Amino acid sequence: MAKVTAQQVKELRDKTQVGMMDAKKALVASDGDMAAAIDFLREKGVMKAQKKSGNTSANGLAGIAVDGNTAAIVEVNSETDYVATNDTFQALVKLTAETIVKGKPADNEAALALTTSNGDTLGEEIIKTTQITSENVQLRRFQLVEKSDSEVFGAYLHQGGLIASLVVLDGADEATAKDVAMHVAAINPEFLNKEAIPEDRLDHEREVITQESLNEGKPENIVKKMVEGRLHKYLSQVTLADQAFVKDEDQSVSQYVASKGGKLVSFIRYQVGEGIEVEESNLADEVQKQINDAKN
Repeated sequence: MAKVTAQQVKELRDKTQVGMMDAKKALVASDGDMAAAIDFLREKGVMKAQKKSGNTSANGLAGIAVDGNTAAIVEVNSETDYVATNDTFQALVKLTAETIVKGKPADNEAALALTTSNGDTLGEEIIKTTQITSENVQLRRFQLVEKSDSEVFGAYLHQGGLIASLVVLDGADEATAKDVAMHVAAINPEFLNKEAIPEDRLDHEREVITQESLNEGKPENIVKKMVEGRLHKYLSQVTLADQAFVKDEDQSVSQYVASKGGKLVSFIRYQVGEGIEVEESNLADEVQKQINDAKN
């Protein structure tokens, strides 16, 4: 087997725009022959997938997998919501979550290098899905969550994974944790509790509320009581613990969990595509783009 040099890898990347690991793998498979390596990349669909990589992927699905005391929440993106209903894409999301929860990678690059239960790497599985769907498919993000033996996970997927929420409770049971996860998906709290809010954010909110109250012409001794009341209302809007529980608004989420013998530990909420800027395009542009892609 011919030795593959860094210069050869760079040359192949410059010619094809594929990733470093894909370039190295192609050169090793072709014994350092540049032309054969390019053919290898074409046959594997890597070059076609690379061409798609510039397309904006703001749709897709989130998924959750649990393995003992570890859970993984992931987001896999596609270009259109139509592809997100595809069985192949949905199977990829499930496989991605299962692979990550077992492999516990440090970042996306490490995740893509993990070997899946199918025998290929996760990166290769994504390339195959790109070939099948003819869309840019990407692992956008993931997060691993660990719990203790006394804690429980609660997982919930809204509309098949357009929103995913993962909750950890200390005590209580999985049914209670799932109820809280449904609340998180529906209400979208910013913080777990008052203690999780940055102090400068709380101070700013107090200042704003105080000034509002003073502007209403209230005496200072009354203002202090008004500030505490309005601050409590603010907390009931932004913290999971203080929000009115979606299934029973007569009690807060923390009160509901306490009634089941537990307490809140953490939560994560993914909404597919949040924070991604999507360029607007007209139908004629989209049709022409598809024609051009079909030619390449």
